[in-house]
Amino acid sequence: MPDPVAIIGIGQTQFRATTPGVSYKELMFEAASRAYADAGIDPRRDIDSFVCCSEDLTEGTSIFDEYVPDQLGAVLRPVHTIGGDGIQGLAAAYMQVLTGVFDVVAVEAHSKASNILTPHHVLALALEPGLVRPLGAHPHFVAGLEMSRYLAESGTTREQCATVVAKNRFNALFNDAAAYGADVEVDDILRAAATFAPLTALDTSAPADGAIVVVLASEARAHALGADAVWIRGAGWRSDSAGLDSRSWGTAAYAHLAAQQAYELAGIASPSREIDFAEVDDTFSYKELQHLEALGLFGEGEAGPATEEGLTAIDGDLPVNASGGSLGVGHLGEATGLQKVVEVVRQLRGEAGQRQIEDVEVGLAQSWRGVPTATGAVVVLSRE
Repeated sequence: MPDPVAIIGIGQTQFRATTPGVSYKELMFEAASRAYADAGIDPRRDIDSFVCCSEDLTEGTSIFDEYVPDQLGAVLRPVHTIGGDGIQGLAAAYMQVLTGVFDVVAVEAHSKASNILTPHHVLALALEPGLVRPLGAHPHFVAGLEMSRYLAESGTTREQCATVVAKNRFNALFNDAAAYGADVEVDDILRAAATFAPLTALDTSAPADGAIVVVLASEARAHALGADAVWIRGAGWRSDSAGLDSRSWGTAAYAHLAAQQAYELAGIASPSREIDFAEVDDTFSYKELQHLEALGLFGEGEAGPATEEGLTAIDGDLPVNASGGSLGVGHLGEATGLQKVVEVVRQLRGEAGQRQIEDVEVGLAQSWRGVPTATGAVVVLSRE
């Protein structure tokens, strides 16, 4: 097993549908200031390297690490950009610490989705350019097709998907940072007009603005700082085929393989027994269920009935997305995975307030980069 690496500091902003009064740089500075205060460090003295997660298409600029040093306290320091989700960035920082060259590394991810006038046009640039993109369809049609395939293969029902929405948005009412908390009934979700059938607008997470910073440290440095540490036990990441014609549709192969990598590093043989709770990607309602099965937390076709029975509620046997998930918090672009990591850290520290899960020692965070990708990452965290 690798040497222990700890998360010693977390910081985030409030997540909101729109933030007209602040720039992405101000959001990043706020999150960074909170993370450094939480870790008890001065970035100009104590941090050896910085990782930022951003996608040029959504930023509107390239070589994005040129735009982050000032607000992260990283001027004239090592900074590099990961063109991927926050958990992928966390994995990159984790590996930097494992080299022994860096003792403390900060990871940043953010969203300023409200600045993008036509986000679906930007997203369409990720579609295959020869045959698919010229169709001119909204990229979420891919999710509608995949949802249909998943429901047909797994036996999952629309009612069970709607239960995911109701659960996560209700959980978000107890998360002060969440943008979309609400008390909605399953029947309301089922009656909503289809957008990309069988998907409805209520099945789809809405975008939000915000920023997150997480600080990692080697075991020796974490102990020297007297940090309230949460330990990274294992991480994994995978990509399935980029082509719509040659990927797995009914299952999330990327999540399954990423989880296997993380479990092997963590020494986890039976995830359904050894994982106490999880924060998993729920960009669309069906994805929470598909991902839970791919992660081995439920068997094939079991996640829907388990959710309907309340097993994934905060007081259930395996709480899932106690934070509210993306359906309740808001979709944060490349910061989506780090939001889940921060929630797992808070839960393990016992800092989750009204949504605190009792007696938890091991938590899992999982991310997906979204339509039309088949790329995801997993990290397992524990108190020991």
